[in-house]
Amino acid sequence: MLDVDVPRPDSARSHAGSRLVRLADVDSSGRLRLDAIARFLQDVAIEDVEETGWGMPEHLWFVRRIRVDVTVPFAHDREVELVTWCSGVAAVAAGRRWSLAGDAGGRCEVDSVWIHLGPDGRPARIGDFGPYGVAAAGRRVSARAELPVPDTDERRPWPLRRTDVDLHGHVNNAVYWQAIEELLPVLGPDPAKPLRAWLDYREPLDLGDELELTPTRDGRILDVGFVVGESVRAVARIEPLA
Repeated sequence: MLDVDVPRPDSARSHAGSRLVRLADVDSSGRLRLDAIARFLQDVAIEDVEETGWGMPEHLWFVRRIRVDVTVPFAHDREVELVTWCSGVAAVAAGRRWSLAGDAGGRCEVDSVWIHLGPDGRPARIGDFGPYGVAAAGRRVSARAELPVPDTDERRPWPLRRTDVDLHGHVNNAVYWQAIEELLPVLGPDPAKPLRAWLDYREPLDLGDELELTPTRDGRILDVGFVVGESVRAVARIEPLA
């Protein structure tokens, strides 16, 4: 379960960065989109592991699960400050938190779990998390998938493009959020209001996969499956944030 109340460490290590909000990051109303937020998150995380030496090629990190709480939508913000730190550890995984603050009042809290791979691309145990272990302060995380697969027969094709694939040879994390942004105005809660967005990554998506989205709505909650044939590659849930 993702921990909603992991505090920012006062003395343990954290990493801070900032991102300018560009034209390509916002929708027609000026709101910072979820896929842009996802890019900001992964960029700052990469900066963090490069700073500590826990990045490529010795260490590979693939997101397993993420929860994004947009407590105040970024409506007119032009710069976003981000702080990230380790929120928990496991044998082959670690939790990462981010706290985001926009210069016009936008606010977002994010929690996630990442699988650790070695240079051979296979899950690798971590004996000593170093500075990340100190920040985790003994908290444990689980890498299990949590969201249920949407129960629906509806399928919407979502073609994948060469520009969706990143250095690791798989569809980049932010691309999943682009699909969610496409569905939100029609099926989801109002993105101009506070919302919570969950995403479980189960199996990678590759260029050439015939991806279909399986959306279902229950009240104001939108569930979306990312399906290739009978294989569920990811599941998302978007709901209003009380």
